[in-house]
Amino acid sequence: MAIFHCSIKIISRGKGKSAVAAAAYRSGEKLHNLYDGETHDYTHKGGVAHTAILLPDHAPRDYLDRSTLWNEVETVERSKNAQLAREVEVGIPKEIPREQWVPLMEAYCKQNFVSRGMIADLAIHDKDPNNPHCHILLTMRPMEQDGTWGAKSRKEYITDTTGQRIPLPSGTWKSRKVDTTDWNSRDNAEEWRASWGLLCNQCLAQNHSTQHIDHRSYERQGIDQLPTVHMGVASCQMERKGIPTQRGEINRQVIADNKQIRATRARITRLMKWQRDEKSKPLDLSHTTEKVSVLSTLSTLKDTTASTHYQKLKHLKQSAQMLSFMQSNHIDSLEDFYEKIAEMNKGFYALQKEIKATQTAIANLNPKSPSYKKDRKKLEGEIALCQWKLTAFKDELGRAERVKKALEELAVKASPTQERGRVEER
Repeated sequence: MAIFHCSIKIISRGKGKSAVAAAAYRSGEKLHNLYDGETHDYTHKGGVAHTAILLPDHAPRDYLDRSTLWNEVETVERSKNAQLAREVEVGIPKEIPREQWVPLMEAYCKQNFVSRGMIADLAIHDKDPNNPHCHILLTMRPMEQDGTWGAKSRKEYITDTTGQRIPLPSGTWKSRKVDTTDWNSRDNAEEWRASWGLLCNQCLAQNHSTQHIDHRSYERQGIDQLPTVHMGVASCQMERKGIPTQRGEINRQVIADNKQIRATRARITRLMKWQRDEKSKPLDLSHTTEKVSVLSTLSTLKDTTASTHYQKLKHLKQSAQMLSFMQSNHIDSLEDFYEKIAEMNKGFYALQKEIKATQTAIANLNPKSPSYKKDRKKLEGEIALCQWKLTAFKDELGRAERVKKALEELAVKASPTQERGRVEER
């Protein structure tokens, strides 16, 4: 499966960001910000393959100039904590030919943003050949039909049951803010991510590629696997130079955990299948209608058949670990063992869910938070504990598999010839 990446964030003045600076960096240009008087020069940045500004039909053509557009945005937004722009960053699957990047990105922007009245400023970056991607800066204020900027929101007064406005102690009226567009709706994130996946998959199919991308999480796809975190350009470059990064360490551990989880899940699946088969065709170890005692039967067999079945029972005699497992888990019959397998299956998925939640919490930590190191250390401790539990679980699972094998051989020895033949055929 090709790599899917689509992140959405807000460029806000309240967080010390500038729309002009963001546009300059992403386009690799030199732009002067009239709002604060600063000049942002990224002409030596490199790696910018293509830039373009896409306008709705009723937007002034002057906004095709990047400096004019974003300085106008900075001017019309007067609040000190104003939201200046929205950025959508998408990863372009490297399986898509380079000459198709521009039409693909323009189709995506026109379909999802420009058609709804937003101005889209896109910049395709290809400095890393393994990580082509596109930054899309979007205006957040609607454009009126006459080419002027509209309001982001309007005040709506709240009325009582009689339709009268509700007064407040401050002397004003109770009101609420209502957005004039639906651009801030959380549903858009799902829609935009799904649209990007669909367009990329169509492009991949047209190029006869067997790869595809999916905007859904592993959990939503039904894939029982821990997700890795997005590396980013800086981390990728450092890793290629042999410099370990935090994100790289997280991904390496996730890959190792996934490998161990897959192996453990496969062993659990084999045991569960064996359990279902045995329940559908139960083996009669004692040839009585009473509950079969595995430990007592095993002891009897070891005492009475050691001389004739020494070679086949040798590993049973020496398997103190197997007997310890059965005794410590109160296993005295096949029914008890079936219950133990079901319990292990349930415990495994609970442990896997715990690991997933902790890995996600680590990936979502904010490195700029004052408590970042403390929180990360705590979560890493939880991950280490989960990994220890997983290793212990794997050891116990191995013991259970050895018990299963011993029980199968025990059934052969305790059964008559025709019953033994049926077991051996299985």
